[in-house]
Amino acid sequence: MTTNRVANLLRGRESPQRPTFLELFFDLVYVFALTRVVHELVLDYTRGHVAETLTTTLSENGETLLLLLAVWWIWTQTAWMTSRFDPFRPEIQFLVLATMFGSLLLAVAISGALAETGILFASTYVAIQVGRTLFFVVTLRGHDLRRVNMLALVWFGASAVPWLIGAFEPELTRNSLWALALAIDYLGGRLGWPVPGLGRSRVSPWAVAGEHLAERYWQLVIVALGETILTSGSSLLRGPIVHERILALTLSFLTTVLLWRIYFYRAGQILGEAVVASVDPGRLGRSAELCHLLMVSGILVTSAGSELVLLDPSGHAKPAWVGAILGGPALYLAGRSLFEYVAFARVSLPRPIGILALVALAPLMVRLPPLRVAAAAAAVLLGVAVADAIRAHGRPLEQASPPR
Repeated sequence: MTTNRVANLLRGRESPQRPTFLELFFDLVYVFALTRVVHELVLDYTRGHVAETLTTTLSENGETLLLLLAVWWIWTQTAWMTSRFDPFRPEIQFLVLATMFGSLLLAVAISGALAETGILFASTYVAIQVGRTLFFVVTLRGHDLRRVNMLALVWFGASAVPWLIGAFEPELTRNSLWALALAIDYLGGRLGWPVPGLGRSRVSPWAVAGEHLAERYWQLVIVALGETILTSGSSLLRGPIVHERILALTLSFLTTVLLWRIYFYRAGQILGEAVVASVDPGRLGRSAELCHLLMVSGILVTSAGSELVLLDPSGHAKPAWVGAILGGPALYLAGRSLFEYVAFARVSLPRPIGILALVALAPLMVRLPPLRVAAAAAAVLLGVAVADAIRAHGRPLEQASPPR
């Protein structure tokens, strides 16, 4: 492949910034994948004695978190890929569709990834990461980006070992090996894939299409919020439709709307501007990635909490259940606070105050009906949203001012 042919694979400076229909199509798989993650979370909270103890539930949640981090890494690497390479090129479209199919297999394997489908989950993950990186090593001959992918290939090859060995090991060993594999992948990406004797890569400013990357994150938040609506509606249909459960569905919907409102109030609207305005767009893009990981995780835990409320709205909330119903919004607000700092280099008070309120309410909510716990969580989120509206009233729209 000639140098000009390689250059044609790259997204040009004047290329359209909006995500393509192919990328929206790709996200459909993640509706299913996130639904499977929430299903695993609900099982963590309802599986026998685990539902009674918060400590044991957090341990179970940690196993589910491993699966979420693997799925998240595939999605975010694909988003960065289509931010750097032209998604209208047939080669890139093929790669997106191949990753989409692999992501579907990962989603199918989530429910049994910690048992009988472990080998399917691990081998599919490795095939996506190694196969995609090898594709660029072969096709980018003559271009500087080939070196970046060669470095990444070394790291993905190293993480493949604990991934594949762990799939055949008992639970404790498997979890440790998979945690090591994910640490290798995440650390490699964060450090620029350093290899002794070969150095490391650096994300150059031209390599990031800020507006495109911002919209991809917006779309993933919408996917996660859509999963919450899908899960709560499906949960209602799995039992009697009585007024307590209808009220639980109403609270779940209100909470989803508030999460949406809090996200898009101002920082969510100008992420693309913040990336463009940053002196280091690549670094800010990575920071935004962490923010969205925290927010999406918070949305998924909130979704699991809503399903627990629909399961037994008028019973007695166990400590672990309270942790999910209040902890999901708290985790979301933590990610949203960090996101605000990324966009404006400051954090407004309503968000940390909301987190403190949720934490303070937790011990008071144990053994109360889950419906009341959900109402308390919604009330705190409503307070944050109202504070945002009051702060914005009569003021000009704030412009992006990312940290230097």
